[in-house]
Amino acid sequence: MQKLLLALVLFTLIACNDKPEGKILSSSSGALNTLTVVMPNDLWAGSVGESIREKLAGPVNGLPQVEPMFEINQMPIEAFSGFMRKQRTFLKIEQADVPALEVVSDAYARPQTGIILRGPTEESIINLIKSDSAKIVDTYKAAEVKEKIRRISLSLKEDEDITKSFGITMKFPSAYRYAKTDPGFFWIRKDIPNGDMNITIYEVPYNMIDADSNTIGSLIKMRDSIAGDNIVVNEGMRFITEAAFAPYLNETTIDGKKAFEMKGMWEVKGRFMAGPFVNYTVDDKENNRYLVLEGFVFKPSANKRDNIFELESILRSVKFVD
Repeated sequence: MQKLLLALVLFTLIACNDKPEGKILSSSSGALNTLTVVMPNDLWAGSVGESIREKLAGPVNGLPQVEPMFEINQMPIEAFSGFMRKQRTFLKIEQADVPALEVVSDAYARPQTGIILRGPTEESIINLIKSDSAKIVDTYKAAEVKEKIRRISLSLKEDEDITKSFGITMKFPSAYRYAKTDPGFFWIRKDIPNGDMNITIYEVPYNMIDADSNTIGSLIKMRDSIAGDNIVVNEGMRFITEAAFAPYLNETTIDGKKAFEMKGMWEVKGRFMAGPFVNYTVDDKENNRYLVLEGFVFKPSANKRDNIFELESILRSVKFVD
């Protein structure tokens, strides 16, 4: 009995030491793309709050409707205790002698990502928000994508055919179905109320993309050529990039490989069909190709931020295999 009690005590100590500061953390809570801001009410109503709203609740690029990057819930510092500290993401404003930005992980729950901004004056805090807004946004977006992939992983669709055809793995929910698996072109779909969500995967040779002088023009030309030939619409109509809505272009990485990220609108002329898309054209030097990963949504007269976010998370889950 003494040996058993000793073993239990040792196990408990080891388990506690595995947690931050010896604490056993409970699970965090909070919807995706929702951020808790902890700061005094008067600061929230003033220029500091306005600066936060401008940088974190601004519109998402590439959507037909104006939708905020994050839904923000503000609370005063004294309310940030007990259960309210379990929020999965939070931004806290504190007064301090020296301006500073601190990223904290799993401080009160797990998983949890928090950012603490400190400064002696409102002006110093606003300057921090403006100068480090990209880091703040990237930190929260990375946390949201990681959490979305974790949730997706609870019920995965088999991706063996994708691995065989393209040399990659991809995590996507079992609710999706394979609509087309032609050599060199896959089309994957999910039905949603009043519409659908779609993923396409294909590869193109290096000479199809002009990575120097006219990158976005060559990406649009590639997209309209390949997708237009393979996405089934009515005879005589084509699935193309909407010309009146200039796509946004950024550089990013997918599994450590450089990639072009393009966000814009697609359309099918004559059918009054349109919607947002996100396209990652990945520079896969090892295989002498560009691998193209795209997600697009058809969901008329409804918000699409969370749908595009799901597709982005799925595409960012891609891993290249040997």
